[in-house]
Amino acid sequence: MHRPVALAAAVLTALGLLAGCSQTTAPPETGGSDPRPISIMTFNVENLFDNQDDPGKDDRTYFPLAMKQNAEHRAACAEIEVEAWRTQCLDWDWNDDVVERKLSVVAAAILQVNDGAGPDIVALQEVENIHILERLRKEYLAEAGYREGILIDGNDLRGIDVAFLSRLPLVEAPALHPIPFEDADDRRVADTRGILEATFRLPDGSLLTGYAVHFPAPFHPTEMRISAYEALNALKASLPADRAAFAAGDFNTTSAEDAERSMLERFVKPHWTVVHEHCAGCRGTSYYARDDSWSFLDMLLWSPAERSAHATWRLRENSVRIANGTRDQVRDDGTPARFELPEGTGVSDHWPLVFILETE
Repeated sequence: MHRPVALAAAVLTALGLLAGCSQTTAPPETGGSDPRPISIMTFNVENLFDNQDDPGKDDRTYFPLAMKQNAEHRAACAEIEVEAWRTQCLDWDWNDDVVERKLSVVAAAILQVNDGAGPDIVALQEVENIHILERLRKEYLAEAGYREGILIDGNDLRGIDVAFLSRLPLVEAPALHPIPFEDADDRRVADTRGILEATFRLPDGSLLTGYAVHFPAPFHPTEMRISAYEALNALKASLPADRAAFAAGDFNTTSAEDAERSMLERFVKPHWTVVHEHCAGCRGTSYYARDDSWSFLDMLLWSPAERSAHATWRLRENSVRIANGTRDQVRDDGTPARFELPEGTGVSDHWPLVFILETE
């Protein structure tokens, strides 16, 4: 067994990480006349599970092999239609060493910005529960100075949730908003997540509301993602005029779907700035080998306050980047390296996206 914090630090030192921005690990001061910039990341961590049974959730793939040696488990796995997922359910050994390896590479990916301090706010997707989130925060991201993790258990059948880690103080109780899906059957709805809302205090004392999202997967009908965009936009519209807002997460809108249905033009751009459009030379955060295409499944959306007694916060020019500078994140062909067993290689099939807010 390794010492988690020491391992994460060693990984970072070995990588020679790129500096994303100049923020320190200290919590941003509030009320100052010259507030320091704020960095925000979104990261789909691809199945960040512990290896304990979470009752009521279909998490059996992420058990140690010793827990899989019974007829009940094998019968449940046999019901899985996709062969690769069925094999994982039967054969993956999600043991303590694997959990530690997964946590360490996820932490290294987060800490590669801000000179190793990590972003001020991280929106995460595919986190099993608050316990594994807090283990990531306390054991592997301890030096980043994040406050208590924000995660509210949702109704996703697999048990994957959206979450926040932040150095900024939380000023209101977070809320998980269910998305109303019209004409969607119960089985499809069970494979979805709500929108997590949290409001933070910025260094100048103003408030910033964030929405962490994980929209329905691309194999679900486009109409389900349209419903999710509409729910997000309704939440934003309910904010006071002096409230800046961002949305971060896995929106699951492929480049092909956007081209065919004008998803961003119709449901995003009237309400938000699409942050990755300010990322020079960026192809996407995810890659589909079957049709050799890149997509920004992962997006950051930004909306400044309409009016405010405080400073005006804006997207810093040239600050948007894909954070894929650790060696574990990239395959030999230059695409995202998903976490693979039995090798224990890779990190996630998504790359994090980061941007910086500053005052005018």
